Formats: sequence, C-alpha cells, structure tokens
Amino acid sequence: MAAHAQGVAVKAPAQPGALPPSDPALADSIVAPLPAIEAHLDAFLAQQPMPETLRAAVRYALLGGGKRLRPLLAWHACAALTGPTIAGTPALDSCGAVELVHAFSLVHDDLPAMDDDDVRRGRPTLHVHAGEAMAVLAGDAMLNLAFGILLSGRGSAPALAMLLARELTTGTAGMISGQVYDTLGGFASGLSEHQRVVMVHQNKTGALLRASCRMGALAGLDALGLLTPAGTPATGQAAAKLEAVTQYADAVGLMFQIVDDVLDITQTAEHAGKKTGKDLDAGKLTYPGVLGLDGSRAEIRRLEAQADKALDTLGPHGSALRQITAYLAVRTR
Repeated sequence: MAAHAQGVAVKAPAQPGALPPSDPALADSIVAPLPAIEAHLDAFLAQQPMPETLRAAVRYALLGGGKRLRPLLAWHACAALTGPTIAGTPALDSCGAVELVHAFSLVHDDLPAMDDDDVRRGRPTLHVHAGEAMAVLAGDAMLNLAFGILLSGRGSAPALAMLLARELTTGTAGMISGQVYDTLGGFASGLSEHQRVVMVHQNKTGALLRASCRMGALAGLDALGLLTPAGTPATGQAAAKLEAVTQYADAVGLMFQIVDDVLDITQTAEHAGKKTGKDLDAGKLTYPGVLGLDGSRAEIRRLEAQADKALDTLGPHGSALRQITAYLAVRTR
C-alpha cells in the first residue's frame, strides 16, 4: 500500500495490544458537503408530523455524529459524473435516504435482542438513552423516512425518485439479509467459511454502500439528461461510468467491512467509540477468523487496488472517490 495518498494521512495498521494511532483524516474538500447534507436531513425531519419524543429520539440517532460515509459516497459518486460545476447537489435526497437507513440499522443492531451494545460513537446507544421501545420505534421511523425523503419531491422528479427508491430497497434488503446471516445463520449447504463470510459482508455492509454509490451516480446522470425514461443510461459512455461506479462500490463495500473486522480485534473500545472484541466473543464469522490478520490485510490491499482501477473510467472527476478509498483502507475507528 502506498505510504500516502492525496488528502489522506496514511498510517500503518495497529498491532494487537499497540496504542491506537491517530485516525487518518479526509481532506476538507471531501467532507465539505456534510453541512449541506445534515441541514437537508434536519429540515426534512423538522417538517415530519410525529410526537416530539420520537423526533428527539430520531435526531439523537441520526444527527449525533459519525463518519457519514454513505452520504459522502452518494455525493461524490454524483460529482464524479457531473463534474465540479454541478457537483453532488442532485444527490442530496439520496444522501439523506442512505443515512436514514444506516442510522436505522445501527439503532436496531444495538438492541438487546441483536448485538446488545450500550455505546455507539462514544455515547450511550439509543435504547440506553431513550428506552428499548422508543429505540425500536425510532428505527422504524427512520426506515420509513428514508423512502419519504426520496418521494418528497424536494429534489427529485417522480421518475428518478422511483428509480432511487428501487436502488434503496435493494440495498436495504441486502443489508437485512446480511444481518440474518451474521446473527442467525441460514446459509446454503456446501459453502466454505470464506464464502460465508463474503456473503455476510457483501450483504450486511456492502449492499447499502453499493446503493449509496449507484444512487448518487443515477442522480448525476439524471441531472445531465443522460437517463432514458426507463431509467437506463442513455449512451454507452454513461453506461460505462455507471458500471465503473458499481464496480468501485462493490470493492469498497467489502473492503470497509474487512477493515471493521480487523479493528474489532486491534483497537480499544475507547478509541473505536464502541465495544470491540464482540464479534470474536460471539463466535461470528470474520475475515481475521477465516484468513488471519495478515490475510485480511492483504485482502484490504487487493480490494483497494480493485476500487482504484474501477475509477480509471471516470478520469480526474473520480479523485474524491479515490481519496475516500485510501482513507477507508487505513482508518482506525
């Protein structure tokens, strides 16, 4: 892996028992869209009719920090197609939708019936903060709001909104299936441990990251007038760019979760901002458990290179996505 990448301070992975390094930082230009994304989410939430206790619970889970990786991917996937003049603005609804689904998934994953976590992003999880019943209902509300923001007409024409909702449905369904495989099993017979852990990760984490990138790219193509009424790319070049974003997303989605697996056994809970070592304690399938730490790190490097190669089709407009890949490969939390 390169010693550095544009916009990212790359540090070697921590060894078990070592003091955690400082987390690498994304360039200001990469995170610059976050205020607009969070303002979009906050304004949408403020307009929804719901009990104020529920709104407060949703706001706690949704606007309480985090990397905002999924909306950033949606924004920059859009900008990779539109260029800097339009940038990622056409993807604002997509950014909000994928973050709502992600926040819903975290709230439900943390519940006592699931992973039973009491810390998320360095503070009490929602069911600890507001009670288990409210956490269940706030998660339900955020899943509903994710589709509501796409269909609200605030930034998407009806045909595009339906196309984006279909992508989000596919990503959310994959995420839920992955959680089932991860928590309850149900694999087809005859799969190796490696095949099973890939199936878990590609669904549980990868599916929503894939949806984030594709939704951003589709919003960008629509803004350029390069989508047909049927929702397909209007030219061969547009189709090639959408395929490049999809291949990038598939590589990054798997890489992200492998890094998570490595961090679960190499970082402290204080540094990570959440409980660590829990996957090992629960006997879950992880990449270090199947391939070992060295094998897992080799797979991270392979997928990083695969993601970068996919971006060649996008030219210089894909540079922000490259910076995100470099960050994700070496993050420490």
